[in-house]
Amino acid sequence: MVNRISRIDIDEAGLSAPTPEIEQERRVAIFDLLEDNSFALPPRDGKPVPEGPYHLTLAIRDRRLVLDVATEDSVRVGEVHLSLGPFRQVVKDYFQICESYFDAVKRLPPSQIEAIDMARRGIHNEGARVLQERLEDKAEVDIDTARRLFTLICVLHWG
Repeated sequence: MVNRISRIDIDEAGLSAPTPEIEQERRVAIFDLLEDNSFALPPRDGKPVPEGPYHLTLAIRDRRLVLDVATEDSVRVGEVHLSLGPFRQVVKDYFQICESYFDAVKRLPPSQIEAIDMARRGIHNEGARVLQERLEDKAEVDIDTARRLFTLICVLHWG
């Protein structure tokens, strides 16, 4: 399939070292993303865009989320810049619920862990929905791809 991401990198310039939990989330998100994703670029200014699969680099530059897109043979396709403002609250909520979840796993019964995990998934879905909205007319991603990319956006915010 050509409408997909075949490699993803995180530009770690200026980021703090992640906690073991954050690093694990990142590894799982990248693995899952590369296993199954849908990523397509619409024509720009009436011109076709080179087909994928794509290499994607995620970065935060000048307080903006940047998705740097290239083909598999390193031909630069372009950059998508998104304001971080719409993500701030959902990322903050996601980190808070993840912290509660990691604490709960250590000391609470399964029923309470399950309730926190359901809330965590709900916030995660909200973050994916925000990402899909922000990418409208810039890139097309399915909900599972948006969820995994949202996890990686959270990793970037950690810094």
